[in-house]
Amino acid sequence: MLVTNKPSILIVDDDIAILHTFTKIFQRKGYLVTVAIKGKEAIEKLSINHYDVALVDFVLPDMEGNELFPLIKNSSPKTLTILLTGKIGLQNSIEGAADVFVGKPVNPEKLLSIINTKLKNRDTET
Repeated sequence: MLVTNKPSILIVDDDIAILHTFTKIFQRKGYLVTVAIKGKEAIEKLSINHYDVALVDFVLPDMEGNELFPLIKNSSPKTLTILLTGKIGLQNSIEGAADVFVGKPVNPEKLLSIINTKLKNRDTET
């Protein structure tokens, strides 16, 4: 299990370029980064570690990304869940699945700002 003061993030996306880019960005900002290409791989990692943030693409090779959120919330209710999607109008059809919806293409600085604000608010509510 990860034990550290650094925030941890699980990034689940089958686009290797996105995984590589986000890994570099989040590591530079002090995050411990774990990646998964498939939903099943993410589930295995979630069974071993707690993550402060789960950033999940909607379209994965073996499932829809939003199928992971109940599993994440059951094992770690305080994990901030973020669904990445390029599908317009998807938010209304799966309302409540994720804490935050972010459209693609994503502005990394905007995404970091959203995550930092949500984590700060979560920490002050505890």
